[in-house]
Formats: sequence, C-alpha cells, structure tokens
Amino acid sequence: MIICEVIPSHRAALWIMRHTDRLLDALGIEKNPTIDQILYVTAIVAVGIVLGMIVKFIVLFGARKMVKLRNSTLAREILDEKVLLHCSHVIPPLVILGMIPLALNHSDLSVWMIKILLVYTIIVISRAICSILTFIWHRYDERDNTRNLPLKGILYSIEGILWLIATIIAVSVIAGKSPATLLTGIGVFATALMLIFKDSILGFTAGIQLALNDMVHVGDWIVVPSTPANGIVKDVSLTTVKIQNFDNTIITCPPYTLVSTSFQNYKGMSDSGCRRIARNVIFDFNSVTALTPDKTAEIVKQLPLLQPFVDSAKSDPVFDPGLAVVNGTTDTNLGLFRAYMCRYILSRPELSHDSQVLIRVMEPTPNGIPVQIYCFTATTAWTAYEAIQSALFEHIASVAPIFGLVIFNAPSGTDVDQIQMLDSEGNVK
Repeated sequence: MIICEVIPSHRAALWIMRHTDRLLDALGIEKNPTIDQILYVTAIVAVGIVLGMIVKFIVLFGARKMVKLRNSTLAREILDEKVLLHCSHVIPPLVILGMIPLALNHSDLSVWMIKILLVYTIIVISRAICSILTFIWHRYDERDNTRNLPLKGILYSIEGILWLIATIIAVSVIAGKSPATLLTGIGVFATALMLIFKDSILGFTAGIQLALNDMVHVGDWIVVPSTPANGIVKDVSLTTVKIQNFDNTIITCPPYTLVSTSFQNYKGMSDSGCRRIARNVIFDFNSVTALTPDKTAEIVKQLPLLQPFVDSAKSDPVFDPGLAVVNGTTDTNLGLFRAYMCRYILSRPELSHDSQVLIRVMEPTPNGIPVQIYCFTATTAWTAYEAIQSALFEHIASVAPIFGLVIFNAPSGTDVDQIQMLDSEGNVK
C-alpha cells in the first residue's frame, strides 16, 4: 500500500499486534482471526484518536504560551480562527491509514475501510486548507485591504473550487477510478452543473468585476434604483450584497445586479467632504420687475451684504466664470436676488466656498420662473446636510419679499373662496 510506504508505521503496528495477542492470551480467549481483527482495528482507532488529542494539546498549549509570553498578535489570530485545531484533525486518519492494512490482510473489508478513511482524510485536509485560507483572508482584509474591496466572494469561490476538487477526488477513490476519467464523465453534465451553480458562477464573476473595477466597498453608501436598497454596504459575498438602509432594514441582492444594472455610489461625495444642494425655487412671472436706483438703495439698506456687489456692478459689471463667485445684475429684482444669494452662500461657513456656486434661472414653466440654488455643504453628515439645506431655503422664503419677488404657490380652497368674495373692483361683496 502506498499509505504504508508514506507513513512508516510497521513497527508500531507490530507492537500493537503483539500486545493484542498477549491480551487475548491473558484473558483466556481463544484466538480467532475475526476477533483479532476487530480488537486490532479498535486499538488502532484508539491510538489514532489519542495521538491526535496529544498533538492537538501540545500545539495549542505551545501557541497559548507564545501568546502569553510574547503577546504575539499572529498567534492570537491563529487561535481565534481555530486554524491549529482544524489542522490537528488530519493526524488521526493518517495514523489509522498507516496501520489498518496490516490488520485486515487486504480483505474486502480492508479495501472499503481504507476508502472510507481516505475520504475522511480528504475532508479534514480540505477543511484545514479552508481554515488557513479564511485566516489569510481575515488578516489581509483587516490589515492591508485599506480600500475595503469586496474580497469575500473571491474567498468563497476559491473554497468552492477546493471543495469541488475534493469531491471529485473522493468520488474517484470510492469508485476506484482516475480523477481524469471522472472529470471526462462530468463534462457530459456541464450544462446541468451550470444551471445548478448559476448564481455562484454569476456571483463569482460579478465579485471579480466589482473588485477589479473598484466599483463598491464595504462601508459605501449606494442606491440601486431597481431595488429598495438605499444605504450602507455591510457585506459582499459570493451570492449576496448586504445593504443596511437608513431605517436599519437589511436589503440583500445578488452581486451581478450591481454589474448588470446601474447603481449610484456616494463614495466620491463622502471622500470630497462636501455634499451638493440642487433645488429650485419658482417665482411668479408678474413679480419680476426692473429696478430703479431708489429701489436698489432700499434693498441694499435692508441687506447690507449686497453693497460691495452693487458698487462694483455700477463701475465695471463682470460675469466671472469661476467656481465660487458672485453673479447677478442690478437691472431686475431677480438679478439682484441672484447676486445676494451668491454673497449669502459665500458668507456662510457651513457652505463650501471651494465648490461650484450657481444661482441660475432655469427654463420657464407654466407655474413661473424656476431659479436653481446650486451649491455644496461643507459636511456630508446627513442630519447636518438636511439642517443646512432647510435653513437656506427658509432664508430664501424670508428675503424674497424684500426684493418684491413672490414665490409661486398653487391656489388652495381658501384662495378660491377669497376671490369669489371680491367684486369686479376688488372690494369685498
């Protein structure tokens, strides 16, 4: 047997056989080949288990001592991941495989027991390798994966391939055929296997694309329009992407959903340290009027922030193409309002002064003239962003009447009742 050549266990096997015979003689039991084999197999299994426990105890004891004496982070992580524990399970089946053939004399029972032991050995070796791979992945993910790349899917894929190979080898051992022959037969069922493992294959491919293209990281805030997902990425595995929404609900979707459809990632916004405000205010057409010097002076008196712009516009009006600049006119109340809002935004510390600032008139609508407020907050925190944005538009509502501007508001039932109460000359009926 190849196992007997690899594992030099003949002397130990002969020693166990001699002591088994002596035990039978001492008990006065007549020698019987079947009883001898059963006792010998029992003794070998017991020796293998005890030897495995001894090795496991020595290794774990040494590792714990190393952690206490040297405070080794590596040894502590190995213990936490139970790498040594899983690797020590390989010893008992190897010991038993080295001794069992001498007891059963190459009988049919010997052949089947060896096959079962080989399959068990393949399983524990595969489990030990998976434990080592998991330890390596955890160590890399915590220490070197500074970009939070979704590598768990790749880990699961490698483990899946490992278990597939182990399964093929185990089946070939039981069938007594070469793994190459078995692989040839499996090729016939390739279509069925692709259907069975469709999600795993798509997940593996999508995981590689997500990692290589740097599309998403654990901790990113993403929005997937085709799903209810709108929150922080908590985990990316072979078959699922786990997203925690802002209401603390968990949304899971396949990784290939992110690859096959578009999704929005707010990582760039988070990294920039500022967040965009882009919202329209609609003014009534009839409230937009030309400005007279007296009206301009009256507005400036109430809003001194406009004085530098009005002084410069009189002497040398300039339309500056820069990012954070003041643009507007002194010709109309809407133009002066635009200039004021630029000055106001640039005077507020909670609003970014290094990003684009635009107060622009959009395409007219049946409801009025939309004016877009386009700027950035100096923070990306959600609550702070909403508070800053709310305060900005509350201020707009409060200063618009100073410019003589009327913010559009659809008529309500009260407005209709008031109109009906007026006569043709505007007096109450």
